[in-house]
Amino acid sequence: MGEWPEPGRRAEPAAGRPEPEPGADLGDLLARVARGDQMAFEAVYDGVVPAVFGLVRRVVRDPAQSEEVTQDVLLEVWRSASRFEAARGSAMTWVMTLAHRRAVDRVRSAQASAERESATAAAETDPQDVAEAALDRIERERVRRCLGSLTELQREAVTLAYYRGYTYQQVAGLLGVALGTVKTRMRDGLIRLRDCMGVQA
Repeated sequence: MGEWPEPGRRAEPAAGRPEPEPGADLGDLLARVARGDQMAFEAVYDGVVPAVFGLVRRVVRDPAQSEEVTQDVLLEVWRSASRFEAARGSAMTWVMTLAHRRAVDRVRSAQASAERESATAAAETDPQDVAEAALDRIERERVRRCLGSLTELQREAVTLAYYRGYTYQQVAGLLGVALGTVKTRMRDGLIRLRDCMGVQA
């Protein structure tokens, strides 16, 4: 087999090898490609590349990778044309089978690479960070549960003052109650919250 011909650069016919007839049978062209006929390969290339790229694009999706896979498929056609057996199916079916196999291999390779990167990232995560994040979630859940045990006024007062930064005076204005009432409800609410969360006074 000769060198891989560059697509788009027309090969000169070799001595004694006639140029492929327009519309020549793809199977016949592959037989000539198997003997190293670059002009026959160019005819094969021109005849199958749109269908090959279309199939590969549907499987791979990414345009740049689809172009790479298409070139890989045509390189495989050039190198393995001698393996085509007309008795087992049409030449186009053989080429498209190569294309589908290459496209699926590229998708699987990309998925495996993504999984390896994900596993590496997970392995590099600091265990202390994971533990702290878990404790934070547990603590937030405890606070949420304990806030739910307060009366509505207590819960609103505590939330506004301690989680949203309002002063007692502002809380009283927002809730429409007397300042003294807010202070009393806040004190009672904090005591219940402390007891619920098991905090020592």
